[in-house]
Amino acid sequence: MDLAKDGTHMVTVADRDRGAIERLEGAFGISTIEADLSADGSVRSIVAEYDFVIDALPGFMGYRALREIIEAGKDVVDIAFFPEDPFTLDELARKNNVTAIVDCGVAPGMSNILTGHAASMLDETENVLILVGGLPRERHWPFEYKAVFSPIDVIEEYTRPARLVENGHLVVKPPLTEREYVDFEGIGTLEAFNSDGLRTLTETIEAKNMREKTLRYPGHAERMLMLNEAGFFGTEPMEVNGAEIRPIDFTSQILFPNWKLEAGDVDFTVMRIIVEGRKGAERLRYTYDLLDQYDEATGIHSMARTTGYTATVAARMVIAGLYVKKGISPPEFIGTDPECVEFMLEGLRRRGIDYKESKTTGTY
Repeated sequence: MDLAKDGTHMVTVADRDRGAIERLEGAFGISTIEADLSADGSVRSIVAEYDFVIDALPGFMGYRALREIIEAGKDVVDIAFFPEDPFTLDELARKNNVTAIVDCGVAPGMSNILTGHAASMLDETENVLILVGGLPRERHWPFEYKAVFSPIDVIEEYTRPARLVENGHLVVKPPLTEREYVDFEGIGTLEAFNSDGLRTLTETIEAKNMREKTLRYPGHAERMLMLNEAGFFGTEPMEVNGAEIRPIDFTSQILFPNWKLEAGDVDFTVMRIIVEGRKGAERLRYTYDLLDQYDEATGIHSMARTTGYTATVAARMVIAGLYVKKGISPPEFIGTDPECVEFMLEGLRRRGIDYKESKTTGTY
């Protein structure tokens, strides 16, 4: 809708869910295609007639879809957040003269852009900390959570080992661990725990210490850890009354109705990025804070705004010829270009999403 409403782009949305695309049909002239995109070649066939692609599929479909988009020779912004290494597609993207910006949502996404931007202003980057979460404003027991993006990807976040950088070395720790409480103005106290959100930053930013933590209401992580440790997120089939079933599929059927974010449910997105290092003889700390909330005027949830608008602004940046690097580009590559960073921040500000920057000096 954001791309279509300004009248300069002809937008088509493809999805297998008839109900989802019916909500878009006719809105701002958007066209729709009902299609199952899980079949080999389906994405490549559909995008063949278009100039630019935004891939917003679930993570387990993302890598194959991105490969097919690149094979079709189309520039792309990807927010599928797939677990595979995107750089394995770099040679193919450069060969096909494709600009492919991956992980371009809120986190990963703007978290990478601003981390890359701060690191580019330092001679030496020492510490990076990213705290981020999307939550419902109203807390309801037992989960005190609503899935503000693909629920299956939420479970993936709770089960995928977290890659961190400690003392210059890449280390892997269990998710949901090293829990701590953090206070946020206007929100209160939230719980932060290890998650695998650094992604490409572990390869592209040289820092002594670097970690990402997910934010939830206190107590949520303990409940998820209990389910994980008890095997409810297991992926190996087990026999139940003569039927083969994966525990994660059973658990999903229980959790997803409880986690469903309904129309009108108020949510918020909170993020804090802290990058510390040296510039000459001076020690600097760059801090970026975001607090975004459900937009009552449009009925658009905060996580949709902060993720989707990042992708559409990035698409505009590529279409306008401001960012032209060919190959696979994680968002932190954008962060090294001040003009591109300002384009992103200004585009988001115009949509009501404001990242507050502060810079302090001293000993940390």
